[in-house]
Amino acid sequence: MSDNWIVQNLQNGLDTWNDNLTTIWKLITQSPQTFKGGGIWKVINNIHTSMQGIGYGLLVLFFFVGIIKTCNSFSEVKRPEQLFRHFIRFAISKAVVTYGLKLMMAIFNIVQGIIDKIMTTSGVLFNSKTSLPKALISTIEDMGFFESIPLWAVTLIAGLVILVLSFIMILTVYSRFFKLYIYTAIAPVPLSCFAGEPTQSIGQNFLKSYSAVCLEGAIIVLACIIFSLFASAPPAVDTSAAAVTQVWSYVGELIFNMLILVGTVKLSDRIVKEMMGL
Repeated sequence: MSDNWIVQNLQNGLDTWNDNLTTIWKLITQSPQTFKGGGIWKVINNIHTSMQGIGYGLLVLFFFVGIIKTCNSFSEVKRPEQLFRHFIRFAISKAVVTYGLKLMMAIFNIVQGIIDKIMTTSGVLFNSKTSLPKALISTIEDMGFFESIPLWAVTLIAGLVILVLSFIMILTVYSRFFKLYIYTAIAPVPLSCFAGEPTQSIGQNFLKSYSAVCLEGAIIVLACIIFSLFASAPPAVDTSAAAVTQVWSYVGELIFNMLILVGTVKLSDRIVKEMMGL
């Protein structure tokens, strides 16, 4: 690394950014069962199991409420076709509550397959790292002491901005795991709503929302891939311009691209919900 303080400020910020992007790649490929060694999953699994008892009770309640609201009279309930239809609904609803965890993990695994396919076909893994152009480093190193003082302040601020943006990215990925755990723990309650025709939309919206949380990983991966392609072709440095102009142009365009990436990742949940009509 260069001994120049301006170069060091910028490079330290970029190193933090690159390290956090690498961490994001690794986190996205993990499942809730393996995240943080699997200790959190064990607790969530126990909570899910305990919530199944409540889910069964609500299932019976929603089932009878659904019969009352959809049937005009008791004689209509006794008709064989109606009895068969209600029996099938109750059996399927009970199966959904009983095997809800397996259903949710099946959805997660399908989405993970999509994410893995995106990552492998893009050809962008851990190779594309953001680094300072050699031309810019040479320009900065040739600057005088007094000329470099304002740029030192600029690069210090830029390094802090890059650090904050990288941590926002990491927090967004971690929050996705939090949402996955919360959905998994509480699942038996909304899934029991399938038992009643008037309440089945609650269960449908729950599964759609859970699928949206899983798909957030695909949006995050796509955003990181696009940024990595930008990083592999960094902002052009106009060597004919003044040194201050070169640094300003490079830092400004770099942070602008980072802001777009962070904004896309931060809004990944809204993007997916719009795609799914939620």
